[in-house]
Formats: sequence, structure tokens, C-alpha cells
Amino acid sequence: MALLALVIGASGLAVVPAMHASPQPVPEPEQPSEVTETIEPETGEPADAYSYDAAGRRDPFVSLLARGADLPSTRERVDGLLGLGINEVALRGVVISGGAYLAVLEAPDNKSYNVRIDDRLFDGVVLEITPEAVVFLQEVSDPLSPVTEREIRKSLRDAEEGR
Repeated sequence: MALLALVIGASGLAVVPAMHASPQPVPEPEQPSEVTETIEPETGEPADAYSYDAAGRRDPFVSLLARGADLPSTRERVDGLLGLGINEVALRGVVISGGAYLAVLEAPDNKSYNVRIDDRLFDGVVLEITPEAVVFLQEVSDPLSPVTEREIRKSLRDAEEGR
């Protein structure tokens, strides 16, 4: 202790001799009162849980750099028609079977699928089949877009081929 006082005194600081005082009682930390969490009966979530309501505005927690197809999907892709996106298939033919039109779609791996109206793909559903084209109703996954669905039309012949 004396050595410490000597070093402090030599540096020009005021030295206050340490008194042997009784230690101060340390206050006990306050015990938190018991918190009860109320749960909403219809949602099953805590009543004080935070939720963001966009009300038509941009979600501030979504990156502005990634849009629509760039965003990772939360669903897992499966094999077959349910794992194919509308932009990945090509219309190769339309046939009549039992009085109804069937569309022949070709996947990127050259597999063919016969689809009817209301058949599901990964990101949409077959809405209409005509002798010339098939119309899909695609689910839009862009959080910045106010549109949640759009119609995609795939023709047998390109517009330039018909000229």
C-alpha cells in the first residue's frame, strides 16, 4: 500500500490515505415481479407480440436489391410437375381428350407432362387451355409489388411465325 501511495505521490496526484472503514452493505437486486403473458384465443400468439402491418407500403426489412424471382423461396421444390415453375416449361402441343383440351408441357430436362385446367405447378395453376395456347395464373412472390397474381399466356406458335 505504501509503495502504491509513493508511486501515485511521485506522479503528482494527490494521495488520500485509505481508511479502514466497514464495508458498505450491498443492496440486494430487486426480484422481478412475476410476468404473466396473455395469449390471444383466436391466434394463439402472445398479446404483446410485435407484428408489422404494411398497409400498402414497402416493408423496411426486405432488401431493395433483391426482387421477385431473386428472392429465395420458402417452399421446397419436389420432383415432377409440382416442382416446375411456369417460366421453366414450354408448350409443345394441345390435344383433345374426352371433349376437353389437354396441354403438353415440356420441362427443361426434356420430360413431357400432360396438364388439364386447375393442375398445379410450383408457382401457379393452369387457368385455361385453348387450341392455340395455355393460360397460367402465376403467384407473384415480389413483396414490393401490389399485384399478387398475374396471367401468363404461352402460345404454340410465336407471333413472328404467324406472319
